[in-house]
Amino acid sequence: MDEPIISSDTQRPNRLPPRQVQTQKWPILHAGSVPPFDPARWTLTVFPIPLVSAVKQFTWAEFSALPRVRVYADMHCVTRWTKLDNLWEGVSTRALQNHVTVSPRAKFVMVHCEYGFTTNLPVDHFFGDDCLFATHHNGQLLSPDHGYPLRLVVPKLYAWKSAKWVRGIEFMEEDRPGFWESGEHGGYHMRGDPWQGGPDGDGERFRTNR
Repeated sequence: MDEPIISSDTQRPNRLPPRQVQTQKWPILHAGSVPPFDPARWTLTVFPIPLVSAVKQFTWAEFSALPRVRVYADMHCVTRWTKLDNLWEGVSTRALQNHVTVSPRAKFVMVHCEYGFTTNLPVDHFFGDDCLFATHHNGQLLSPDHGYPLRLVVPKLYAWKSAKWVRGIEFMEEDRPGFWESGEHGGYHMRGDPWQGGPDGDGERFRTNR
């Protein structure tokens, strides 16, 4: 395996975004219960036509055989903790482009997870060079509580965008809110950049029109 990809945020002189506090632990936060995992029945689906050239569905065996990368990155939770110096291992999000052609009309992605959880993000963020579908963290398999078997990791956005238990990637022409971004579940920001400041200098935590 090649040398780790270094997320550019780890090169900042001050690695803590506004009003974040560094933690040594890794808090466990999610909505609902931890889903079971059956490798014989698990799939990851990339869709829809015509925003991708074909609907692609990976089995667990197929996905596990894809080339792997490691990413060194920090993690920032909207609940105000930051965990520095994470070494993730898994499959780069860019690897999907070896299996489907993504239309230039696709501007956003909706990530679909177990139990109907979703999160949205711009396609450029999804295909960032430090973004991956992680199976390991700091040399160990992810625990089910932290998203095993597959967690999206998008280091430059708040950690609710790094969705656990991923099962589908939907490309979209227009943005729409996911689970936490919807008004009934908190109205979190549609993008979620912890460094942007927002109207109160506190990061892109919430939507202004929620």
